[in-house]
Amino acid sequence: MPEFEKVIVETDLLILGGGMAACGAAVEAAYWAKQQGLRVTLVDKAAVDRSGAVAMGLSAINQYVGLKDGANTVQDYVNYVRNDLMGVTREDLVANIARHVDSTVHLFEKWGLPIWKDAEGKYVHEGRWQLMINGESYKVIVAEAAKNALLGSGVGQIFERVFIVGPLMDGDRCAGAVGFSVRENKLYFFIAKATLDAMGGAVHVFKPRSSGEGMGRAWYPPWNSGSSAYFTMKAGAEMTCQEVRFIPVRFKDAYGPVGAWFLLFKSRATNAMGGNYMVERQAELENWLPYGKVKPVPANLRNYLGMLDVMEGKGPIYMRTEEAIQKIAEAYKDDPKEYKKKMKDLESEAWEDFLDMTVSQAILWAGTNLQPEERSSEIAAAEPYFIGSHSGASGAWVSGPEDLQNQQTKGEYFWGYCNMSTVKGLFCAGDASGASSHKFSSGSCTEGRIAAKEAIRFIVANNQLPHVDPKVLEAHAAEILAPLDFYEAHKNATTDPEVNPNYIKPRMFMFRLQKVMDEYAAGVTSQFTTNKSQLERALELLAYLKEDSLRLAASNTHELMRCWENIHRMWQAEAHVRTVLFREETRWPGYYFRSDKPKMDEEHWHVFANCRYDPGSGNWQMSTRPIYQLFA
Repeated sequence: MPEFEKVIVETDLLILGGGMAACGAAVEAAYWAKQQGLRVTLVDKAAVDRSGAVAMGLSAINQYVGLKDGANTVQDYVNYVRNDLMGVTREDLVANIARHVDSTVHLFEKWGLPIWKDAEGKYVHEGRWQLMINGESYKVIVAEAAKNALLGSGVGQIFERVFIVGPLMDGDRCAGAVGFSVRENKLYFFIAKATLDAMGGAVHVFKPRSSGEGMGRAWYPPWNSGSSAYFTMKAGAEMTCQEVRFIPVRFKDAYGPVGAWFLLFKSRATNAMGGNYMVERQAELENWLPYGKVKPVPANLRNYLGMLDVMEGKGPIYMRTEEAIQKIAEAYKDDPKEYKKKMKDLESEAWEDFLDMTVSQAILWAGTNLQPEERSSEIAAAEPYFIGSHSGASGAWVSGPEDLQNQQTKGEYFWGYCNMSTVKGLFCAGDASGASSHKFSSGSCTEGRIAAKEAIRFIVANNQLPHVDPKVLEAHAAEILAPLDFYEAHKNATTDPEVNPNYIKPRMFMFRLQKVMDEYAAGVTSQFTTNKSQLERALELLAYLKEDSLRLAASNTHELMRCWENIHRMWQAEAHVRTVLFREETRWPGYYFRSDKPKMDEEHWHVFANCRYDPGSGNWQMSTRPIYQLFA
């Protein structure tokens, strides 16, 4: 095995990730760091221009409150998020993002993002909180601002193509991170006074619907492997909402988003018989009060009503695209020329919606000769994802802002610095922070800004570089490179490097993880249903998988990255299974259903279900935290 150069980088603030939250953090951190004479280092596993969930582009900004217009208030947004998550949300965190998000969107526009405007110069809304954009270069624009802020100000440096494996610790304080280059034989040890985790959520923990030639296709970015959660868990941080996975309903097989069709085109979804499950199954919502009667109906309940149709054999479910387009064009039917022009415009918008952000869906339409103005398109519930920024809520338990606390919440929700985890010096934003969902791209960028400003404030008050024992660095180096060593030691035992009695390659490891989660932890195969016995069996099988993770093998640095990605996924999987087992109710049918606890239990489980891995003992601790309502 070739020698790896050991590179030690000392900095003040370390930002991990390159997505929207990390870019927001970079912009904000550069401003405050320059005033304090501090250094900022950003490390991304990819290239910042096309890193994160917005990498391919996006056709809408999904969080814009519009405070200046007076149309909505922060309380309105908090109410919306609370209802959609069936009452489980940190209102202080949601409100903090909501009151600042508009300024972030205005920055996007200043940086060059085209936001749709009507004849009066007002933003075009897709829905109450969503703005339409020409977003194929959305991420490039935001990344350029982040790079200009860090590099142009002279306070920062950026490392790309460096995979972060885990945290460095100085006692109970996060001291930075350790990782390796996926392009060069280099190990990196980043030692920092504060660390901001913004490395995204997790996909491919569960077996995806797309397999075979479609393997790797997912709604959420396939390279997001749970690194945020692994990092915070290994540091000993308390985690929250690890049971809350998100299952989006999307156009089938290519995962094209449905938001524009429901909100902008006012389309409806029906079963194969033409029945509208949102109408025909209204009575089912009575079983999930008080949230079954809120408007809009929570995303998981919308999912659930459609799933009931599928389980009764009424599928497939179709998005009635042709009906929606015809209905809009009808207003122009008396003028054949205008009607033809409007139909052409609508057809163009329908295709552009996917070309802006999910090119594969446009390719699938073309490949199956589907014209959306002529024929309906199939939609389906995807496999589960772990994401704290969309309609999920999994992530670290973080401190809220001091000014939004009251006497009741201050002891539970605040401990000194906003967005700091329960580990000193470790801040979280985007998918890394929990219980503050529906921040999407703009809110994640906003949360990155909030966390970065607070991290700089922490550094000013704790302006000493943590100490890390050189022996600890050597131990980390040996652990990181172990799959390369293991491959070299055993590669000659067989003629096919993919099949060997001594080791397991990362792809096979991922398949085994996905099989366990799919069959026992409420995946697609089990119709998103599980129970106590299945969850306990999942933990048993995950324990065997953890043993086998010591026998992962990599033939190069790319495979080494794949090995560690799957270890990260495995930890996210275990936290999820343990927390679903701990929460003895079904609160989110449509995301998962516990057949042995089929009802919502507001009396006992209107709480946060939290967990913490103890790095010292290796044990997991489960606990509940109270939910306090700060807004009426």
